[in-house]
Amino acid sequence: MTSPSMPRGDTVYRIDWTLGTDVLDGVCHCGARRRSEDPVELWEWLLAHPAGHEPPARAGGGG
Repeated sequence: MTSPSMPRGDTVYRIDWTLGTDVLDGVCHCGARRRSEDPVELWEWLLAHPAGHEPPARAGGGG
């Protein structure tokens, strides 16, 4: 049985609130992240995918 609280799919967007602050953390389905105090800015950024979205750099890159 799956948990109803965790959405599934190819285009799941998430905005989390950082407890004790005004900071919001937006996470796109592609893995890109952005922090802001403005929820409208985050939703516009998320829904503009792929404009401005780059997956996070991998730690310990080769080379």
